[in-house]
Amino acid sequence: MRDHHGDLDKALADIVAIRMQIARDTAFRGLGAATLAATSVLALVVAAGQAVLLDDPTGHPVAFFGLWIAAAVTACALIGFEAVRRSRRVHSGLADAMVFSAIEGFLPAGGAGLCLGLVFARFAPDQLWMLPGLWQVLVGLGLFASARILPRSVSLAGAWYLLAGFTALAFASETRHLSPWLMGVPFAIGQGLVAVIIHFQSGRLDGDADADL
Repeated sequence: MRDHHGDLDKALADIVAIRMQIARDTAFRGLGAATLAATSVLALVVAAGQAVLLDDPTGHPVAFFGLWIAAAVTACALIGFEAVRRSRRVHSGLADAMVFSAIEGFLPAGGAGLCLGLVFARFAPDQLWMLPGLWQVLVGLGLFASARILPRSVSLAGAWYLLAGFTALAFASETRHLSPWLMGVPFAIGQGLVAVIIHFQSGRLDGDADADL
């Protein structure tokens, strides 16, 4: 009886491992172009709001980063909800594994960004001006890491985030001040670029599917 239970557990573990491997090797189609475009608009709205309402963002880092963290959480929630919904329709039985694989690819960059924010706030608050640029660099690295399951052209958006991040660091180093636009514009363009890539990729895949029929 124990051997039968052991064989059953091993078989189930093998099935889970196979499903995860298939998920890692399958193109993820859970992202929606419209939702990504909405996060681009959100970045511009937050930047414009801060430019109007925050006279001195550097003197109010809690308000500055608090709004951006709230915007990031909102964007992740929108993208996550859309990814789960679309994955269940597109990937069927592999939906959960596909969503987990997508999260797994971006998790190191997201975790590093969170840890950077905590470390800067606790030990180097006078260096917080570096955080927007560093966050953009990490998003770029996350996109490069996710290119294995996303359209390969998403690497263009990753390159944009890297370039924007280093540029933001260079500009901010001159004044060491926080700027809503150095945060908002790169993210708006980057998310818009990802939205365009996903839109055209989805159209191409749908066209291939119609041709196969």
